[in-house]
Amino acid sequence: MKPKVYLETSVVSYLASRPSRDLIVAANQQSTQDWWENRLEKVDVFISQLVLQEAGSGDAGAVAKRLVAIAGFPLLEITPEAAQLAKSLIAEKAIPRQAAEDALHIAVAAVSGMNYLLTWNLKHIANAVIRANVESICRMNGYEPPVICTPVELMEI
Repeated sequence: MKPKVYLETSVVSYLASRPSRDLIVAANQQSTQDWWENRLEKVDVFISQLVLQEAGSGDAGAVAKRLVAIAGFPLLEITPEAAQLAKSLIAEKAIPRQAAEDALHIAVAAVSGMNYLLTWNLKHIANAVIRANVESICRMNGYEPPVICTPVELMEI
């Protein structure tokens, strides 16, 4: 059985965006393309309605590229349990209130039993400072948290 990966919107954005002149962003874009080309078939990828909404906003050309990239991936439901877990992540201050969508990404992945949550959101999701708290809150609520990581960290799958 293939590992289950929840694909957060930032990965799709890095994949579909114009090459950046910022060296770090450009390297992350290249890593994302490498992961997409070499690892995508080794996992089962899932998204949520939230990913569709986020990918569907902004510049029309970029939206089209993002939506084409994620077309066909199964949708995970945003259940009442996921909404409640997201509220707990915020209430327990693992995720700031202004990043409620990020809490919901984590919650959907945890409630749906994903093995990994793939993201480039280093501020509120793939953040070493908050990760232990997020994992603890997920477990306190009865869910095994996904491994939160970037495409670089998931290259050996």
